[in-house]
Amino acid sequence: MGVRTLERLLDPRSIAVVGASNTSHRVGNVIMRNLLEGGFSGPIMPVNPRYRAVAGVLSYPDVVSLPETPDLAVVATPPATVPRLIAELGKRGTRAAIVITGGQRGGPDTADRKFGQAMLKAAAPHGLRILGAGSLGLLVPRIGLNASFSHVKANPGKIAFVSQSGALCTAVLDWARPKGIGFSHFISLGDCTDVDFGDVLDLLGRDPEVRAILLYIEAFRERRNFVAAARTAARNKPVLVVKAGRMAPSMVQADALRRVGLTEAMITPDEVHDAVIRRAGMLRVGDIDELFATVETLARVRPMKGDRIAIIANGGGLGTMAVDALCEGDSQPATLSENTRRRLDAVFGKTWSRTNPIDIEVGTKPSRYADALKVLIDDEGIDTVLVTYAPSAIASAEGVANAVIDTVRRHGGIVLTSWVGAEAVAPARRMFADAGLPNYDTPRQAIRAFVHMVHYNRNQEMLLQTPPSTPVEFAPRTDEVRALVVRALAETNGVLSGPAAKAVLAAYDVPVAKSGLARTPEEAGALAATFGFPAALSVISPDVQHKWEVGGVALRLDGAEAVTTAARSMVQQVGQEIAGARIDGFSVQRMTFRPHARQLMIGMATDPLFGPVIVFGDGGRSADVIRDHAVGLPPLNVPLAANLVSRTRVARLLEAHHGRPAADRDALYLTLVKISQLVVDIPEIIAIDVNPIFADEQGVLVIDVDIRVAVPAGIDRQRLAIQPYPKWLEERINMRDGRSILLRPIRPEDEALQQVLMSRMSSEDLYFRFFRHMRKFGHLEMARLTQIDYDREMAFIALASDPGGNPESLGVVRTIADPDNFSAEFSVLVRSDLKGQGLGGLLMRKMIRYCRERGTTKMVGQVLARNADMLRLAQHLGFTSHQAIDDEIVDVSLILNESR
Repeated sequence: MGVRTLERLLDPRSIAVVGASNTSHRVGNVIMRNLLEGGFSGPIMPVNPRYRAVAGVLSYPDVVSLPETPDLAVVATPPATVPRLIAELGKRGTRAAIVITGGQRGGPDTADRKFGQAMLKAAAPHGLRILGAGSLGLLVPRIGLNASFSHVKANPGKIAFVSQSGALCTAVLDWARPKGIGFSHFISLGDCTDVDFGDVLDLLGRDPEVRAILLYIEAFRERRNFVAAARTAARNKPVLVVKAGRMAPSMVQADALRRVGLTEAMITPDEVHDAVIRRAGMLRVGDIDELFATVETLARVRPMKGDRIAIIANGGGLGTMAVDALCEGDSQPATLSENTRRRLDAVFGKTWSRTNPIDIEVGTKPSRYADALKVLIDDEGIDTVLVTYAPSAIASAEGVANAVIDTVRRHGGIVLTSWVGAEAVAPARRMFADAGLPNYDTPRQAIRAFVHMVHYNRNQEMLLQTPPSTPVEFAPRTDEVRALVVRALAETNGVLSGPAAKAVLAAYDVPVAKSGLARTPEEAGALAATFGFPAALSVISPDVQHKWEVGGVALRLDGAEAVTTAARSMVQQVGQEIAGARIDGFSVQRMTFRPHARQLMIGMATDPLFGPVIVFGDGGRSADVIRDHAVGLPPLNVPLAANLVSRTRVARLLEAHHGRPAADRDALYLTLVKISQLVVDIPEIIAIDVNPIFADEQGVLVIDVDIRVAVPAGIDRQRLAIQPYPKWLEERINMRDGRSILLRPIRPEDEALQQVLMSRMSSEDLYFRFFRHMRKFGHLEMARLTQIDYDREMAFIALASDPGGNPESLGVVRTIADPDNFSAEFSVLVRSDLKGQGLGGLLMRKMIRYCRERGTTKMVGQVLARNADMLRLAQHLGFTSHQAIDDEIVDVSLILNESR
């Protein structure tokens, strides 16, 4: 049940209201009134056997009696009747239903869940999509659609708002109307029984009438559809998120903390949600006020190049407020260059602060504001300027505002404004609004918006990163790791520690401290003597996750006897702390002395919903107490690894300070990439704790590591929330004329090649592909076609070299699978002058093999009846065909695997 079916939810041609009522204050009555008053142009058909008419509109006793099939049905009847009605609507041909009725809530395993399952079972045979249950409904003001029971209407606009909370929906509508905020769509998801955030993002992300998408998320119910759709939508327009429910102790329950590793015990589900939102290119904000303020800022301000801001304030207090807000956002004012200081001296003489914020006199003339602003715009070390103003009897608010507006018009630059006050500055604020410059009530609000923009731009940069399937900097020995994993699963309950765990990292070219395994205390003493002293000793046990807490680590041991004695004591102490703990031996190594080393940690844990996550932060015994860490999603490349490190406080300690040379950041970033690749390659790995790992001017060195493995569940590739570029799918093949071509997955950097391909297509071939006349392909359209995440969508392009040796695109085939991977809808495009060379067949066979291998049940497509060449190719490849509802379209399908 794909997006094509769901389009009728947001753009129906006819609507039925099942459970419509003439009784005031009943849901069915409010919905009918809202639909009629909203100005919807299509038929509105009430269904209720108790009435001859509802709100003056002829009523029908049941779904079967409706004079025409409604595209959309709104169901507001008792829960027991809903599954039957869904089945009747689906059989009738209805595409979508809004279920206002809520289940009998009682938790995930009670009647509420059974209610949802019954609805889905009734809808599935007919491809009907359900919004709800428990939905407030939806509003699309542009087409006069108010299929909701909200008592507040929505103004038309360009912002789409999607929420799981019905109560919040009405509150936001009430809040937005007096502020003049309008909406393209206003959607209440309810329980997300079927239609969820991912589905809606797929639709809104490609709608040109939607400027920005705002989400209120209470709980993530699925991730594969969400991440894929969010990344696609965020490439085209701002997607802002309020995620409720930040309070959570950890990824695991408190009573299980002793049974899991450091990383699993440290991170919270909310940190994982942050990582997902960030990597998808979206922006998380704190509340509804920030949500709308930020989207307005993003709409008015060009993308910033960096996070360096200069502040002009006609009063010390305003500048101080701005700097305080910057510090809260973990930022600092930009440093003014000497040239900028000299130029500002010429503007203000000696009456300014000579530092940033630029504190000037309260009565400074408007012309001096303009001159100073021009200087700051010219400074290449400044990315954004905030101009703040407090009312003055000498320099009017409007006069200074006009000077700022005129300067920006003449010289460009990214400028924020904060005119503080009320009546005295209201006209100036209107001037800024008319000029398209953002204005904020206080400097704190302006800085908060600035910080959001910085974070948004960084998230967008992360979104455009496409990590390779295997980094080129090293050649991992995966076979060695798999052998170690198999042994751990068979012998140690899936726990690798000590030398075995280090061997895993060494196989991925991660530097590790040399260590050895001793089975007995006596062996430990003898082994330590071969390594040298002082020695370090740690217990190896599948039952011990936190060695320090149970006395499982001893350091600075001088002499073999000291090591033997420590090992005996360790066995006794661990046994007292964990009754019945199995001791497999001891890890022995010489103490490592690197005087400039910073103790760090790198970890990996498996989130129940979003899969593997990578953690970096401050290490050592107090890592879980200090809690200075950042969370990211694999796969990582070097820029993504650098971003992960930069989001921690310990990152500052990596710089040179107090005679301590700077740590080798490149070595650290590459280590993160290698560990990320290990996680990608070995699906059995469910947790990693590298703590500590030393980082200094010599590079990095792993001192201790523990790894947990388990037999993976489900399909390997479904572990990762973000799929890497699948290099293994690249394939060389020859066309009929002997020309060698490369078939490979499409990449974001292919946009220019695809633009050229489209320019060389005939208008008829483009019509056959897109079912409409396409005159021009803008960036948004091409981004949608080239920037995919290889999850539900795949596209293979055929590349060859032109006579000048430059690459050229000859054709492309793509599929978009539904969230359940049951059906994948295909499309294929071959350059118009290359027909008859067999390229279409080569592309289609490549895609058929791919879909079959990933377990897709069937490939489907829609072909125009007059596209004879495509119909012949489909028949040759084994597709069956039948006439669609529209006589001009033929549905074709090919069974790939047995139906599940």
